[in-house]
Amino acid sequence: MPDRVLITGARAPAALDLARSFVAAGWEVHLADSCSCQMAQGAGVAKAVHRYASPRLDVQGFRNDLQFLVQGLELALIIPVCEEVFHLAAAAASLDFEARLFAPSPQVLDELHSKHRFVEVCERLGISVPKTRRIGGRAELDQVSPEAECLVFKPEYSRFGSETLIGPSASQLTQISPADDRVWVAQDRVVGNEVCFHAVAVNGVLTAFAAYRSPWRRPGGVGYAFEPLDEVAASSLLDAARRLAGLVGAGQFACDAIIDADGRPWLIECNPRGTSGLHLFRGRRELALAMTGQAVGLVRGRERGHLGLAMWLYGLPEAFKQNRLANWSRERREGQDVIARGGGVAPVLGALIDSAVFSVRAARAGCSLEQAMTRDIEWNGPGGAQ
Repeated sequence: MPDRVLITGARAPAALDLARSFVAAGWEVHLADSCSCQMAQGAGVAKAVHRYASPRLDVQGFRNDLQFLVQGLELALIIPVCEEVFHLAAAAASLDFEARLFAPSPQVLDELHSKHRFVEVCERLGISVPKTRRIGGRAELDQVSPEAECLVFKPEYSRFGSETLIGPSASQLTQISPADDRVWVAQDRVVGNEVCFHAVAVNGVLTAFAAYRSPWRRPGGVGYAFEPLDEVAASSLLDAARRLAGLVGAGQFACDAIIDADGRPWLIECNPRGTSGLHLFRGRRELALAMTGQAVGLVRGRERGHLGLAMWLYGLPEAFKQNRLANWSRERREGQDVIARGGGVAPVLGALIDSAVFSVRAARAGCSLEQAMTRDIEWNGPGGAQ
């Protein structure tokens, strides 16, 4: 019998490429999530796609479902892809799967996810970061507001850049309501090229690394096309990834960064979970080997890819608006659809259904599509507004 791995966060396209990697390495793959995932079902890459209760909205139900899966499947490994990683880490010790969870400890997860504490971590490790101020109340906000045009404001725990205010006007500053359970940060604004990296650590050693940029994005910064950086730019981020790996210990982590005009990278924030950077490994078995400590040397992700459905729904209108049709055609021609690969049309249709369901939820809740896609799993810090 092959070893079994449970990959959670099946709603994310990145989960499919991670599943492909483990299938290629000879594992039996199971996917799971707290919502119906037609894309994952259609991909046919997993032995089964399971469902558990919302970790944010039904904590006890989630833990009961998780315990049933862990015991029933006799799992060798559990790999989170989305923000359920925080809920899994919080439950791991009491449910006795701590040793099988491929993620940092809850304490390290918080250090990385907090946009204030992450800066302190980087300063301690000698990694370049912009000056960042913690804003826990109106008095602290008033102190930094005269410098607002040179600052970037965002909640300490947030995602997708949906609430980020860059050099905000006075009227935009009124949107900020800092409080003990809703802390914000103000970060010096760095001008340059926005880039990302995705990394894997095992026993404190960096075992996999992919540096990339997203030339096609949704409003708020969510990318749906992924282009590897050239070697010079990637190398400038590699040292930071190696230093952070020592803190992470075991698990995935990803950072957003800006490379300034002098070629110096400045780390902005960290996502201690799976991200779209997984697509650059193209589902190769080497990624699974890197996660299980069996790879020889550092595994690099350098493949170009995109979300085909998003390229049509969002990219094509944007291409017409910005006169980028040639770039759009080049991406469609040279990059591979990361959802469709190996699965034909079924996962694409599944992704369309999933997107429609989340769109309806967003309309009912009066929020963005991105917010609707994470409401049942997001983590806003210990004791924060969950």
